[in-house]
Amino acid sequence: MTEPLFYLDSDSDLSLQQQIRQKLVSSISTGVLPPGAKLPSSRKLAEQLGVARNTVVAALQQLSDEGFLVSKQRSGLYVCDHRQAKPIGADYVATNRSKLRKHWKGKQITNLGGGDYFRIPPDWHQHPYPFLDGVFDNTLFPVNEWREANKQALAVRDVIEWSGYNGDADDPLLVEEIRTKILPKRGVIASADEILITIGIEQGQNICCQLLAKQQQTVAIEEPGNPFMRQIIQQTGAGIRYQPIDHQGLVVDERLNKIDLLYCSPSHQIPTSVTMPVSRRKELLEKAEQHDFIIIEDDIDCESNFLESPHPALYSMDEQQRVIYLSCLSQVLTPGLRLGFLVAPAEIVKAARRLRRSMVNHPPRNNQRAMAYFISLGHYDAYSRQIHAIFKERWNALRDALNHYLHDAIVTAPSHGGTSYWIEGPEHLNINTLVGEASKRGILIEPVDHYFASKGPAKNCFRLGVSSIPVDKIRSGIEALSGLIKSLSDANTETLQTTTGHILSADELQQTLSGAVIFLNTVYNDPCTIELHADGLMIGRAGFANEDCDQGRWWIEGDFWHRQWQQWAYGEALALRTVIDGEQIKWFRLDGKFVDSAIIKVKKPMNLD
Repeated sequence: MTEPLFYLDSDSDLSLQQQIRQKLVSSISTGVLPPGAKLPSSRKLAEQLGVARNTVVAALQQLSDEGFLVSKQRSGLYVCDHRQAKPIGADYVATNRSKLRKHWKGKQITNLGGGDYFRIPPDWHQHPYPFLDGVFDNTLFPVNEWREANKQALAVRDVIEWSGYNGDADDPLLVEEIRTKILPKRGVIASADEILITIGIEQGQNICCQLLAKQQQTVAIEEPGNPFMRQIIQQTGAGIRYQPIDHQGLVVDERLNKIDLLYCSPSHQIPTSVTMPVSRRKELLEKAEQHDFIIIEDDIDCESNFLESPHPALYSMDEQQRVIYLSCLSQVLTPGLRLGFLVAPAEIVKAARRLRRSMVNHPPRNNQRAMAYFISLGHYDAYSRQIHAIFKERWNALRDALNHYLHDAIVTAPSHGGTSYWIEGPEHLNINTLVGEASKRGILIEPVDHYFASKGPAKNCFRLGVSSIPVDKIRSGIEALSGLIKSLSDANTETLQTTTGHILSADELQQTLSGAVIFLNTVYNDPCTIELHADGLMIGRAGFANEDCDQGRWWIEGDFWHRQWQQWAYGEALALRTVIDGEQIKWFRLDGKFVDSAIIKVKKPMNLD
């Protein structure tokens, strides 16, 4: 045997000995090394692989101990003969598969999963601009910290505790860490018997629906809302009331008077990211008490408020024990670890535990114990702060890019944070065309049809997320997306050649704009005021409390108005043609394409007739 059996990867995280064992086991399992085959000597194998002989000897010894290899005296190592007959039934299945298929014809298969959801492509990370929510670039996972927590969980005493049979009880250390360190941050006070660990937040949602949603009952959910919840409620046979969303989240009105159960996401509404203010939360709790219904609160995205302090959880404001609280242990950790939790009155948790037992029982206790150590060692708090800072930077970068490149083309739902933006594009924009064309350019965006129970209300809306894209890619990605949106909308867009109003000359620009005040809204619907001083100073104030301020300068060159902020618009200079149309001011780029419009109050009106 002159060619090596396999090659080792110098960049692998596995040690050379582990790689040798792994490759040999694979070769034996797949028949590359059939039963009875003789292996090269350890010296020859070491030469072929370019490693020390001791490394090969150690790997072969372990495989011999585990029964993969057998040593024959003075002959060497051979693959152990574990051969058996073909898998039971193999011939029968091969010859009768087509016959078996006939038995299923005409049978009704209940559709329990899938739905017409947006499917994130498995190669999303290969695209340069993945503006997707709910998937995370792997650089965010706290590898070293999680390794330390797992090392602690694998101590002998811990293994004895979590590997034994403990019925359907959760890991007491994790329950205590959640109770004392996670929940208090949301204002939630709970005892250990009021907490249930779930396999992700989805299992908690499923448990709540199966426990509480029955036929002949009515369940209200948000519209647009969580498609997974809509699907599992439909499976219960309960009637569904689709309650609309406004700029403060779920609308609380008389349509909730005759329901039995309500599901809502007040922290960052799924999918619009709108935050429900405290006043409406109180109104919702009062409505629940008056009309005797239960609330399921989804608080999965509670860690990402960027413009203000987080509001207390609905559960923490509930004095009647009408709220069941669902959340997870960090969205970034959740996709791989699948650990969530449910908080409810003890008798509800007891019933939920029985129901969980009939599903898949408890989440793996080794993961529960590792997460307990991850929290107790301080890693969870440190990691949460780190992720909050990263997502805040990305969220603000997306906010700035949208305001810079798409101010004239889109509006966003009002949001104080989260990891996504809900975008409403031009009325005539075909989102399916936009999604397809954007993907061809390496830009992944999410259509939103699947968030609606009815078809058609969001034909020009889409979502942009920041959990999957590095901050240094956001500006260039939105610039590319902006060009695509405008190219798809050019036929319906005003240009300098088609505009109404008067195009200002150099003298008219100086006279009209000196001392003027301009009023507009940002792309995220915050009011903005710009003062243009006669000496070229420019002062901008944005936000309902003028919390976002900047200064810059403006000047005239030829028939173009130039402006440059210190921080806004990336601090870059921009030259624009300017049109006055009554009390409206419009700006156009050098190529005549529309940029933006606003209301202008001039200090000294001039006759433009």
